[in-house]
Amino acid sequence: MNKTMGGFVWGGLGMICFSGSMPATRAALAGFDPVFLTLARAVLAGLLALAALLALRQSRPARGDLLSLAIVAFGVVLGFPLLTALALRHIDAAQSQIFLGLLPLSTALFGVLRGGERPRSGFWIFALLGSACVVLVALRHKAQLPPAGVGLMLAAILVCGLGYAEGAKLARRLGGWQVISWALVLALPWMLALGWLNAPASFAGVPKGAWMGLGYVALFSMLIGFIFWYRGLALGGIAAVGQLQLLQPALGLAVSAVVLHETVPPTVFASMVAIAACVGGARRFI
Repeated sequence: MNKTMGGFVWGGLGMICFSGSMPATRAALAGFDPVFLTLARAVLAGLLALAALLALRQSRPARGDLLSLAIVAFGVVLGFPLLTALALRHIDAAQSQIFLGLLPLSTALFGVLRGGERPRSGFWIFALLGSACVVLVALRHKAQLPPAGVGLMLAAILVCGLGYAEGAKLARRLGGWQVISWALVLALPWMLALGWLNAPASFAGVPKGAWMGLGYVALFSMLIGFIFWYRGLALGGIAAVGQLQLLQPALGLAVSAVVLHETVPPTVFASMVAIAACVGGARRFI
């Protein structure tokens, strides 16, 4: 298996882990406030990351890496989880998947700005076509999308693309799991203190589904998925492997329909066929 194909395999595994993030977050919001949920998932993942770093005796990152790790923490530990949790108070998990189709374009743009990548013009054509498919679906169902939810999701996509690209750049030197682990550990003291201050008075009324949702986003969305994802981006290229997330909405919609029993318009699934074709097309021009 060559390096590029390996990047797509690793990235695909990460994308599969991420595909359950929106439904799991929606489930967790049935028992937790968005702010506490964001802090709790980061604390749980951070404690696991700290244990792994200590057990495997990993060297501390260089001082010059701290700014990049802080950017990663801002984008994917705090920014994206908090903004999407807030957005899911206005839209459902199925609707949020529409916007995730814009994430590959955001990642590719930051891959150019922060990662030094220079994809060919053909790549951008297919990347824009894939994103256009997502936008058309959103416009078709705009009556169901409150402006507050739209604004929060677009902000989430922007900060997440930055976090992905910055983490992938670091992963080339530090390793994929080390990047997300150190970012989580860097944020851990702040998240722990804020989590304590924002904790609910009692957890007695939290339903089982909310606990399961929290467990998923802490373990898979915040940690395991990034181990695969950053390794994939580092091996196969930020812009190229990032296009895999054009397929994430389809998987996320399926999870939303099965787990949360949310209604998914048939036109959304139909658009995913065109989006998958755009992923294949973009890969040919890297």
